[in-house]
Amino acid sequence: MPAFVLYGSRTSTNTMRVRLTLAEGNITDYELVLLNLLKGEQKSEEYKMRHPWGKVPTITFPDGFTLHESRAICKYLATKYSIPLLPPSSDAEATARFDEAQSVEIFYFADPVQKLAFEKFIKKFMTGGAPDEKVVADSLQALETYFDAAENLLQKRSYMACENYTLIDLYYIPLMLRLFAVGHGDLITSHKAVNAWYDRCLSRPATQRILAADKEAAAAADGKK
Repeated sequence: MPAFVLYGSRTSTNTMRVRLTLAEGNITDYELVLLNLLKGEQKSEEYKMRHPWGKVPTITFPDGFTLHESRAICKYLATKYSIPLLPPSSDAEATARFDEAQSVEIFYFADPVQKLAFEKFIKKFMTGGAPDEKVVADSLQALETYFDAAENLLQKRSYMACENYTLIDLYYIPLMLRLFAVGHGDLITSHKAVNAWYDRCLSRPATQRILAADKEAAAAADGKK
């Protein structure tokens, strides 16, 4: 029996965060249950017993412990399995910097990227509608402001929260990939320090393993069509 079950989707950036965390800890003793988001499998009554809002990912342990929300899951797994992606709990300043950097990632980066990705990628699959150009423009403006500030930060330190790679940096990877997918990777490549940081994150062996697994899965899916 696997140690736990991870419910999610390969197309979900939130699920990818959890998979990246597990890869960093070389944790393979779990079952990945893939849900078809386009078919609404995450909205079933059975699944909503695990996640009341019908989202992915969720993890469930044999003893019944269940947790949802990707960042909470990542932090829990890093703590439970001693994956070295968190500051020492005894270091109040480092913990504060970690929490500060997480707030920045959520509100100044993830929020506009998710809005942009919805308008330029997800919307056509869900509703077939055209992008709301005002939302696109506002999101791009917010991201320009964000990346200018991040450029200054990363000229002073190697990673987002400190000199070491942490969960905060990992949180960025899926949505950075999504930015390239929707045609706005220039926001990253046009900022020298940001681009160098992104290359460091992307080159990590754990990240490369997840990217290779997803590429292989996509190729297999295409072969079945």
